[in-house]
Amino acid sequence: MHIDWAALGSVFGVSLAATVGLVGLFTLGIVGLSRPSATGAGQGAVVRTGAYACFALCAAAVAYGIFLIVA
Repeated sequence: MHIDWAALGSVFGVSLAATVGLVGLFTLGIVGLSRPSATGAGQGAVVRTGAYACFALCAAAVAYGIFLIVA
């Protein structure tokens, strides 16, 4: 049995980066929604829109991962 350590390291690195990025994006969405909009109505709407965009990107990344597994 031969293990290609370079390929294994590459898969590990990409999966680690994707996991950290996805968790960070989700965290930004949670923080955006948990902040009280005391700074004004206009800025609160921008922060809420950014939080929803973070959640949409998370959902797109999960859907793409499922697509890669199924296809």
